[in-house]
Amino acid sequence: MRYLFVTGKLAEPSLRAILADLAPRIALDYEIAVLNISVAALMTPSWVARRLVIPESVERIMLPGYCTGDLTPLRERTRAEVVLGPVDLRDLPEHFGQPHSRTYGQFDIEILAEINHAPRLELSEILARARKYREDGADVIDLGCDPATNWAGVGDVVRALRSEGFRVSIDSMEPAEIAAAAQAGAELVLSVNSTNLEAARNWGVEVVAIPDQPNDLASLEGTLQKLTAWGVPYRIDPILEPIGFGFAQSLGRYIETRRRYPQAPMLMGVGNLTELTEVDSAGINMLLLGFCQELGIQSVLTTEVINWSKSSVRELDVARRLVHYACTQRTPPKHIDSSLVMLRDPRVREFGKESLARLASQITDRNFRIFAEGGQIHVMNRHQYWTGDDPFDLLDRILRVEELTPSHAFYLGYEMAKAATALTLGKNYVQDQALSWGLLTRPEASHRARQSNDPGQSESASGQD
Repeated sequence: MRYLFVTGKLAEPSLRAILADLAPRIALDYEIAVLNISVAALMTPSWVARRLVIPESVERIMLPGYCTGDLTPLRERTRAEVVLGPVDLRDLPEHFGQPHSRTYGQFDIEILAEINHAPRLELSEILARARKYREDGADVIDLGCDPATNWAGVGDVVRALRSEGFRVSIDSMEPAEIAAAAQAGAELVLSVNSTNLEAARNWGVEVVAIPDQPNDLASLEGTLQKLTAWGVPYRIDPILEPIGFGFAQSLGRYIETRRRYPQAPMLMGVGNLTELTEVDSAGINMLLLGFCQELGIQSVLTTEVINWSKSSVRELDVARRLVHYACTQRTPPKHIDSSLVMLRDPRVREFGKESLARLASQITDRNFRIFAEGGQIHVMNRHQYWTGDDPFDLLDRILRVEELTPSHAFYLGYEMAKAATALTLGKNYVQDQALSWGLLTRPEASHRARQSNDPGQSESASGQD
């Protein structure tokens, strides 16, 4: 299929660079039409229809994602399919099912997702959590056991998980509990130190070796010597400690352990920090995985207990790809994948006062256009151009001029509330689209799409030409 990509003068260089990289990956046949407008986002389909020269060979025309409205005027001019591309040019590769970069997406850090207090849960709940963790990117499901107990049903749970294709680890210090899990198919034991070391030689599975006390690397060395002598495979966890309880020193222990054992597999329990630091977990997960990638720590254990860490598995899945790319390509993990930028957007795009004023002067219909920039919400149609930072005040002023149906008033209020949120947090607001919350974004059906499914709805609320 031959594509015609439509753009404006400012976006032309970026579009050409992105397509030059993308085309060989997917055998994309294309050409570019640059229209006489600086900002492509100010295009409307009817404006494009009057100016676009369409080659006969073109089978699909892709307009910029900002070019919203009724596509009929353009569709009536051509047999080619007319579609909207992504709002952000940098998302074109993903639009075509490709990563942003040819090499982005690879990783070598394994994620263990712990189900806490597993003995207290029904099997159905354990399986449901395991399925979610796997969908979010976890490689191994870790069964977190309760201290000083012996979970009689651990073998049945491990077998049930294994029957669904899960890899399983057991987080316990109790030898009998561990033995039952290993016999049922668990492949890794968290954890082993001098208290349960003797039993480890009989389990027949890999173990995670830890010091008897976090700052006691000498005890760790003794444990490793015996495991090596017995031929028990292991990975080392020097124990990450929370801020205020030796956090910096614990990072130093990982560095020292890597110095002493340059080839040994290692693990870090990142949940020790994310669960005990009252801050959104994404930044912490990203930073810790950067540390792990540089140091060659190829497995991490996380939990999702406290609310600010509820998306840790998904965050780690993105972070391990970012840090792998950064370290292998020798480039900062920036402008590669913005999925972990959730509170603010990576870049706020603005049209500027002059462009908005020019657009307002050219509107000939009663549909509302809504923008958010310069600390103000901008609402315009053929009757007037309203600005302000309070959606309630704006709606009151609009109602003095416009007679709105309840559904239309609700639509304006909803969109202006999103615009106010965008201004507060430093996000891009695009009318009729969900605000971007990175990997937490929830897709939103546009008002226009809802109208197209309900012929009885008035088009006056669509907000677009």
